[in-house]
Amino acid sequence: MGSGKRSLTTAAIALVCAVTVLSAPGTAFASASAPKPTPAPSSGTAASGGAADGGSTGDGSAKDSADGGSTDGSSAGAPPTTADDAETDARLEAVREKLDKLYHEAAVATDAYNAAEEKAESQSARIAELNRQIEAAKAKLSELQDRAGAAARAQYRGGTLPPEMQLWLSEDPQEFLEGAQLVRQGQQATVGLIDELKQTKSELGKLSRDASARYKKLEANRKTKAAAKKRVKKRIASAEKLQGELEEKEKERLAKLEEEAAQQAQTAWLDSGVLKDLDTKASAAGRKAVTYATDQIGKPYVWGAEGPDSYDCSGLTSQAWLAAGHAIPRTSQEQWKQLPHVALGDMRPGDLIIYFDDASHVAMYLGDGKIVHAPRPGRTVTITGAGTMPILGVVRPDA
Repeated sequence: MGSGKRSLTTAAIALVCAVTVLSAPGTAFASASAPKPTPAPSSGTAASGGAADGGSTGDGSAKDSADGGSTDGSSAGAPPTTADDAETDARLEAVREKLDKLYHEAAVATDAYNAAEEKAESQSARIAELNRQIEAAKAKLSELQDRAGAAARAQYRGGTLPPEMQLWLSEDPQEFLEGAQLVRQGQQATVGLIDELKQTKSELGKLSRDASARYKKLEANRKTKAAAKKRVKKRIASAEKLQGELEEKEKERLAKLEEEAAQQAQTAWLDSGVLKDLDTKASAAGRKAVTYATDQIGKPYVWGAEGPDSYDCSGLTSQAWLAAGHAIPRTSQEQWKQLPHVALGDMRPGDLIIYFDDASHVAMYLGDGKIVHAPRPGRTVTITGAGTMPILGVVRPDA
């Protein structure tokens, strides 16, 4: 074969190989139907920083948040080429861990703020109801006092002679006896009136004490809420300051390190076989909740927010299920405490995955190993891998 023909053949083979490599599918979100058949763990093993970064770039793209790819053609996980690069990566990894810690503490404080706010609202509503009951009791007490006064005055006017003398002087004894019967009925009514008066006074006192106790609880919840708000702002400010001290190239590299950590955690989670034989059929309510949650993709995370323009993690999940016709607790910790638990291997779209040992983050499962969630300040509602954070467990609002 001539040299010209051999060159053309070699080029053709190289082109075919290149096309084959470029067309191979990504593995960040491996198919749920073909994971490696290893036992499923009781809780997800993932890189730290789930609530802090969610493994997402915040643009609502499942692919971008999972593949860890670089726009310049280099791999996010590519090893540093010089000692300086290695030192920079080590320093940025320390920064990433510190950011994760700060945002996790902010998430915990946000949960405390939301819980205190929910309790304060409940206490305020109860106090308003108690005040209505107190006013009604006061009006009833005033009416009873007027009736008791009238009965006392009537008894005073009719009690000048003893009953025996009135009978002896009466021209019609039968009429007197009938009148005496009415008098006895009146006396019994007076006794009943007095009893009712005492009971109303007792109820009024109880209502007043209850209202006073709830005012104290309301004030305590307001202080708790204010303290939590202060902690949230402090942690977020520290995180923003830490990020602001980085140069632009360092920020880009930090983002790649975050993507790499999320990708590794998701791949390990999928490789564990946790999704093997998983039934991904959602309930009717679950489908509605998923639709609501995914419709919010791209909206910013704002701590304490529950829509419609911004959300925190539990604000998104609670509003999604409210739209599906199921009112659930406001915070991720209460969602974990109060909602029915289901096994990780039995979860279906619409179920809520609770993250971290302190249940400080929550996301909604979509199927195929993906979740939708509001990650943290500075990010938006997005889709990412369910295994990018340490999983505490799964709850089902419509169990």
